[in-house]
Parts: sequence; C-alpha cells; structure tokens
Amino acid sequence: MRLKPNEINVIKGAITDVFGNHASVRLFGSRMDDTAKGGDIDLMVSLDAPIEEPARCIAKAQAKMIMALGDRKIDVVLDAPNLTHTSIHQIAKTQGVVL
Repeated sequence: MRLKPNEINVIKGAITDVFGNHASVRLFGSRMDDTAKGGDIDLMVSLDAPIEEPARCIAKAQAKMIMALGDRKIDVVLDAPNLTHTSIHQIAKTQGVVL
C-alpha cells in the first residue's frame, strides 16, 4: 500500500467528519501496488444506513482530503443500502484493504 501513515490519518479523519463514526473506508486500485508510482487515490466508503445527498458528501470529503494532502486526484465511491452497486464496488471489496 502506497500511503503514508499521516495520509491514512487524514483520509480516515475526513471520512469520519463527513460520514460519521460508523463509516468505513477502503483503499483499492493502483495505490495498492507497492511497485507502481503515482496514480490517484481510490477509496470506497461503506455505510450501513442510507445516505442523503451522496454527491455533496463525496465532494465535501474530497475537498477536506485535498486541503490536507495537497492537490491530488482522489476518487470516492459510496457503498450504501440506497445506492446502486456496480462492478467497481465488487472490485473495491475484493481487492481493497480497510484503512
């Protein structure tokens, strides 16, 4: 995993601030490959309860992370009972790691 401990703390803090203590966040994608360089930060946030205004919440979490980590490409997908699930959700669940 190519994230530093302080980056993980920033990510987890932003997710908790926006989605609450019951949200979990999982890293997946190119940042899981220790031999690669660069790449965006792909995250999946999982929630047990339905969420209102998912796009606004994603944007708010991304903004918090960018403000703390610097200008980076951060992709966030949501896993909640009221949202449509796609193949990216399955990829994140099987290939990702909970932060």
